[in-house]
Amino acid sequence: MPRPDYHPPLKRSMTIAGHQTSISLEPAFWAALETEAARQGRALAAVVAEVDAARLSATRVPNLTSALRQYLFGLAADRIAETGSAAGGEPQP
Repeated sequence: MPRPDYHPPLKRSMTIAGHQTSISLEPAFWAALETEAARQGRALAAVVAEVDAARLSATRVPNLTSALRQYLFGLAADRIAETGSAAGGEPQP
């Protein structure tokens, strides 16, 4: 199993829905968000704003950082279900 590069969260500020907010995420999550934004051809702030808006409709509204982690986990789970592996490739029997 590959060793994770343990690192404390890094705080970034961005404007979401017209207001400044700070988000603290570990570098691995920032990298995953940047990769997803690039995959979608959208700005990082646009992806974060979409997750922010979606979380507000939840029965139990999570904080934004938690919502972002769950969003990324959901994307990874969907890709595993589609491809059979986290990295993509051929589906597993």
